[in-house]
Amino acid sequence: MTDFTINPDLAMFDLAAIKELIPHRYPFLLVDKVVNVVDGQSCVGIKNVTNNEPFFEGHFPNHPVMPGVLIVESMAQTAGALVVHTLGARARGKIVYFMTVDSARFRKPVVPGDVLRVHCTVKQSRGNVWKFDGVAMVDGKKVAEATYSAMIMDDA
Repeated sequence: MTDFTINPDLAMFDLAAIKELIPHRYPFLLVDKVVNVVDGQSCVGIKNVTNNEPFFEGHFPNHPVMPGVLIVESMAQTAGALVVHTLGARARGKIVYFMTVDSARFRKPVVPGDVLRVHCTVKQSRGNVWKFDGVAMVDGKKVAEATYSAMIMDDA
């Protein structure tokens, strides 16, 4: 799970494609690109962490650190893009909602200038419920990890 090189033989989603897959928008869209997509199995989300992120203004002044919950949210958005792409037409008009976050661990701070790489692996999918393992890395070092689940539901 530590190989984060981009494989040109696998699918990739740019920002425009991500916006077609999930409903999140600035300032809450926390994934810039998704690479190494293997439908129904795994992918890698990339978030370029910049100094002008709105959360840095208050977290923390003079020592900006990306909140851990937003790292987990980046994991969830990456997984959401994978699920919606995997389901294709069956996912049209549906939204992926967080259900659980388990075993979240934060190892190192994520700061402006970092490139956050989120490796998302499907652990299980039953009906409209999906469970994932996520590992976030910066410069090849693990900064966070979590197991989380989501449900695909109608947008109503």
